[in-house]
Amino acid sequence: MSTYLLINILIIFFPLILSFDKNLKFYKKVPYVLQSIAFISTAYIVWDVIATERGDWAFSPEHLIGFYILGLPLEEILFFITVPYACIFIFETVSFYVKEKKLNFNKKLSIIPAVILIVLGIIFYDQNYTFTVSIFVAAFFIGAVLFNEQLLASRNFWITILISFLPFLIVNYFLTSIPVVTYNETAFSGKRFITIPYEDFLYSFSMISLWILFYELAREKKK
Repeated sequence: MSTYLLINILIIFFPLILSFDKNLKFYKKVPYVLQSIAFISTAYIVWDVIATERGDWAFSPEHLIGFYILGLPLEEILFFITVPYACIFIFETVSFYVKEKKLNFNKKLSIIPAVILIVLGIIFYDQNYTFTVSIFVAAFFIGAVLFNEQLLASRNFWITILISFLPFLIVNYFLTSIPVVTYNETAFSGKRFITIPYEDFLYSFSMISLWILFYELAREKKK
């Protein structure tokens, strides 16, 4: 079994088993999870294909099973299924066990992070990873303001982000230290937290946030 495939299995193992918990009943929400994955993960896979072809990052063959789709390892495609499933499971678990509390929310101020990130992306336009991830995070804030502004005021949403960053640090540490994934130093700032590029924090935040945003939109549409 490849290292990357094992990481994928470990990511989804407990969320999948606990999906059938009689209280949470997460399995009933899987259709909305799949809608979010279909939309958001597809966007990230397209970016991944382009970035891999461009040489922004690469995958170590010795840690893969060797099957590729559109130039990406099968394990990388699975990553965009296992991770959103686990993150949305965390969101639903937090929402079930923690009483929601709305935070002070100012719609106009929520645009500020988007503006800052767009400016950051423009400044570092020559660093492909830094530029693209800045735009994706900005897209989340704009999308949340336009389609679900209450998500930004949800304490449970931000608790989910904080909790999700713990497994993110563990997984990304192994991916970048083994390494399963290697980065082109010219594609990002070159700054790292241990072995993890700073941009990976924005990358993870953007993915988790967008998955939850579209998951919530899918649920609201059904209602």
